[in-house]
Amino acid sequence: MQDKDTTKFTFFQLLKPVCSITSCEQIDSLRVDKYAKKLSTEQLIILIIHAQLEQYVGLRDISNSLNENQFNQAIYLDSISASQISRRLRDLSLEVVQLLFKKCITEIGKEIGFDSITRQLGRIYLIDSSTISLCLSQYQWADFRNTKGGVKLHQRLRFCEEGVIPDKAIITSAKPADKTQMDELIVIGKDALNVFDRGYVDYKKFDKYCANGTRFVTRLKGNAKIELIKEFPVDPTGLIKKHQIVYLGTKGINRMKHPLRLIEVEDIQGKPVTIITNDFNLNTEEIGDIYRNRWQIELFFKWIKQHFLVKHFYGTSQQAVQNQLFIALITYCLLMLIKLKTGYKGPLLNIKRLLDVCLYEPFTVFVQKLYYKPKRKSKGRRKIDHEAAFQEVVKQVEADITVYSAVDFLV
Repeated sequence: MQDKDTTKFTFFQLLKPVCSITSCEQIDSLRVDKYAKKLSTEQLIILIIHAQLEQYVGLRDISNSLNENQFNQAIYLDSISASQISRRLRDLSLEVVQLLFKKCITEIGKEIGFDSITRQLGRIYLIDSSTISLCLSQYQWADFRNTKGGVKLHQRLRFCEEGVIPDKAIITSAKPADKTQMDELIVIGKDALNVFDRGYVDYKKFDKYCANGTRFVTRLKGNAKIELIKEFPVDPTGLIKKHQIVYLGTKGINRMKHPLRLIEVEDIQGKPVTIITNDFNLNTEEIGDIYRNRWQIELFFKWIKQHFLVKHFYGTSQQAVQNQLFIALITYCLLMLIKLKTGYKGPLLNIKRLLDVCLYEPFTVFVQKLYYKPKRKSKGRRKIDHEAAFQEVVKQVEADITVYSAVDFLV
């Protein structure tokens, strides 16, 4: 789906990881297009990526998007019905979108230079999940509550100076607790530090991680049983309010075998936040800063929910929902790749907005517009000198009084 002319355009640069020869060969090796008559897997994924960027609400909107000549020429598809898109999305193997997701992550790693960052900072991973509510009558497989269905996106992000990068995703129904996917998301390695919220607190797993050298930082629940071993002095005027070595759990029931560090800090509202970790090398300020960066994963979930269509699905089957969510993550990775390739330091949303108007223009034009700074011809909004204005009004009033007095004299 590429030639020497199309490669120059922003559309191809955005979709390069999906449309590359390597990706096409990998998709072909899975034989997913064996019975496809008109809509290939590559075309289907591009249609959904385009729909995510444009935030199309339904399948008919996706079908009608092919009425745009530039778009249908770019993907070599004149038309396709909504029902055909629905069937292909439902039947598309999850292995395909997961493969493309991993490829995008690899491309980001090459662009960002993960190896050099790892040597300097180590690997920091943020782990959390986000629930998307669904109508139970339409999504009967999505167990959540008695009156409501839901799907849960379990996410592991890699934290770096450029922002957060998706690293692994697991999609389940919303009912299972977060910690059921904990072992799948935790990264084992001495240079890896896993950061997660109190929804993942599990003393048995913590003992296992301490035994195999897996480092973690998390927040402690308010009702946790704590056995104090040692307390360190802290500066009462500093950010760190408490630093201790403790055992967690009740003796004889669920008490941990390994000791942990307990660090208490204050949030921006002055409320205490209790952090625990099995890392005894980082100082307390570093641990506090690392846990505060956990909020980046919340911002990530908020971003994709606001700017991609992940709260409204194009299919009701479990596979269709999972495929759409993975394609949304692929789309996010594609935007991040554009940001890294152009060296742009501004918000990712600016790239998404500019793509709406520059998708079929040369990539060089897109980059020029991305960095364009309007020349200010005006001096901007000027400040009003209220005192000078008042004195001017006084002078005018006094002048009017003088005129009226002269008229009265002549009369």
